[in-house]
Amino acid sequence: MTTITRISPAELSSLLAAADKPYLLDVRTPVEHQEINLPMARLVPLDTLDCQQIITEAGVDRECVVICRSGARATKAAEKLAAAGMKNVRVLEGGMLAWDAAGQTVTRGQKAMSLERQVRIAAGAMVFTGVLLAHFVNPAFIWFAGFVGAGLMFAGITDTCAMGMLIARAPWNRVRSSCKCAH
Repeated sequence: MTTITRISPAELSSLLAAADKPYLLDVRTPVEHQEINLPMARLVPLDTLDCQQIITEAGVDRECVVICRSGARATKAAEKLAAAGMKNVRVLEGGMLAWDAAGQTVTRGQKAMSLERQVRIAAGAMVFTGVLLAHFVNPAFIWFAGFVGAGLMFAGITDTCAMGMLIARAPWNRVRSSCKCAH
């Protein structure tokens, strides 16, 4: 397995000032990208990542810096790109949160509710509904709440979230055609 290296916001800022700029790949959702982004980054959400297309666009030897909100999705994307043959892949340490906190240049758009917050609301509503149904309708509905809890544990252990992937596709999380998405 290839070890993926990280790059700090300060290091990336220095690289972007040089003549030989790295290829910037943003793997967040279109809504996250619309809210705040690096102007020169190419948006390709993780669930639509086509490694061969990125290698063709960027070149197999060009440095590629992968960006997400905090670093987890970028690491997954970087591992896929390295496995597909890209030779110089790095992850922005701390993601857009760290980049923005460091005072680096960003483009800001319309503010949106974070996907993580939406998942917490949905999971909480499902658990609460299961408990109410178990109390007022049938005690067997407690298993619904237990199922959601088990799903949250699985998401935490595996660092994947099926509910998050579903919510990301919801109509309110779609961006109008002004977004520079790769679809």
